Amino acid sequence: MRSDAVVFTAPNKVEWMHIESPAPGDDDVVIEIHHSWISNGTEGSFLRGERLSGDQAWHAGDPMPFPMVAGYQKVGRILSMGAHVTGFEIGEMVFASMSKVTGMFDNRFAGHVSPSVCDKNAVMKIPTGTDPLAVSGLVLTQVGYNCGMRPTIRPGECAVVIGDGLVGQWAAQTLHQRGAQVLMVGKHPDRLEKAKKYAQIACSPNDFGTSVYETLTLPKVQVIVETIGSVPAMYAWLPKMNRNSHIVVAGFYKPSGAIDIQTALQDFRNYEISFDLVSGATGPRMVETMSWIAQGKLNTLDLISHRFKAEDAALAWKLIESKSEPVLGVVLDWPATRS
Repeated sequence: MRSDAVVFTAPNKVEWMHIESPAPGDDDVVIEIHHSWISNGTEGSFLRGERLSGDQAWHAGDPMPFPMVAGYQKVGRILSMGAHVTGFEIGEMVFASMSKVTGMFDNRFAGHVSPSVCDKNAVMKIPTGTDPLAVSGLVLTQVGYNCGMRPTIRPGECAVVIGDGLVGQWAAQTLHQRGAQVLMVGKHPDRLEKAKKYAQIACSPNDFGTSVYETLTLPKVQVIVETIGSVPAMYAWLPKMNRNSHIVVAGFYKPSGAIDIQTALQDFRNYEISFDLVSGATGPRMVETMSWIAQGKLNTLDLISHRFKAEDAALAWKLIESKSEPVLGVVLDWPATRS
C-alpha cells in the first residue's frame, strides 16, 4: 500500500516522499492522518544521527539509522479495520502511535505517515468533545505527565523542573496540579512565559537557576525533574535538596567518556536521594494522560507555536534546528485536513 511520509534519509536531511506500507492484517487499523506532532528532542537526535532507537545512543561503528520515517504520534480518521479489531468505527477520529512501514532502517517504528497501518493496540479512542489536535502529541505529553507523577511530593513542597521544552512544560503542569510549588529553569524567555500559570520561572542558564532560587521564598527542594540531559545540572541543585528527596531523570544522555559511577552514587547517597528513570509509554499512562487533557488539567494547545503542511516538514525541521525564531510545539497538518 502506498503512503506519504516524512523521511529522514541522511543526517540532517528531511524529505517528503512516497513509501510502501505493508498490507493491513486482521489486527490492523488503517488511518488517514490529519495532524502529527513533532517531538523536537527525540526526533532531532535521530535526524542528527545521535541515536539508534529509543534511548539507545549511536556509537562509532554502528550503522547509521537511515532512512527512517520520523515521529511516533498523530491523530486521524479510520479508513478500514481488520477482522479482529473491535471497539472502533469507520470514520472515527482516533489517536495512534507507531505505524508499520517497509524499506526503512527499522520498519517497526514510524510516525509521520499516511495512510498509516497501525496495530490495534497502538490506537486509542479520543474522548467525546476533546479537540483531536489537543491529543496529537499524546505520547510526549505522557512523558511529561509521567515525570510529574513519579516522585513523592506533598502539597506546598518545592519541585524544580530543569528545561523549558515540552516535557518540562507538562511536568510542571502535572506537579502544579498535585499542589507543588514549581520552579521552572530554562533559557528561552518565550517558553518560560508559557509556564507562568503553573510555575515560578528562572532564566539563568549559567548556573541552572540556582542563583534565582536563592532570591525566592521557596522551601528546600523536594523534587528535581531533569529534562535536558545534564549531569552537572543535577550536581548544581544537590546542595539545595532535602534529605530523602527525589530526582526524576528524563534527559537523553549522549556518550561522553567514562563515568565513575561509584563516586557519583555516593555523592547522591549522602542525601538519600531516590531516582526515577523515565522512558517510553505504557497503556495505563496514555489513558490517564488522555483523561487529564480531556478534563483540562493538562494544557497542550497553548504550547503549539507553529503549524506546517506535512509536505513542508523540511521547513519545519529547518526552523527547529536553526531556532531562527522562537519555537516550541510544532504540528504537521496533513492533506486530509484540506480536502
